[in-house]
Amino acid sequence: MRRYVLTGTPGAGKTSLLHRLGELGHAVVEEAATEVIARAQAQGEDEPWTRVSFIDEIVALQRQWQQEASGAAALQVFDRSPVCTLALATYLGRPVSRTLGAELERITSEEIYQRQVLFIRNLGFCEPTSARRISYQESLVFEKVHEETYRELGYQLIDIPADAMPHRLATVLSVIAPPMS
Repeated sequence: MRRYVLTGTPGAGKTSLLHRLGELGHAVVEEAATEVIARAQAQGEDEPWTRVSFIDEIVALQRQWQQEASGAAALQVFDRSPVCTLALATYLGRPVSRTLGAELERITSEEIYQRQVLFIRNLGFCEPTSARRISYQESLVFEKVHEETYRELGYQLIDIPADAMPHRLATVLSVIAPPMS
């Protein structure tokens, strides 16, 4: 099974790329952090990321979705991974919880994700949403934290530069599903 991760700064276009891949018939898994935030905000909690349990909730949902997708297809694409959650914890100044540490150990020992990670570069702006309240300047810092975190853990970043969607999609497809020769 090949599981690829799309990562990068908020607002870089990861979810748009993921949806296009899904439309093309690829098995895709949405971003867990956005779902955790949406669920909490639907219950009236404005800033769930301030909760101590926030990081662990993301990890639990990532693990659940990864395990549910296990037999779905031989090729899967994930919008973020627990390595991204480590980057988020680092960015927020949070310690690595036991839950996050255990999940990072599991994905490494079980080789859950491909070592090649699709690093979606920022588009030169960052549109705020109810779940994304980060300035463009902050997003650049967050992008750097993601890059450093993946590299420190031995992942190879495949750069997907800012470009029109068809070009970015073609670059992603050339990595995950290269044409047969």
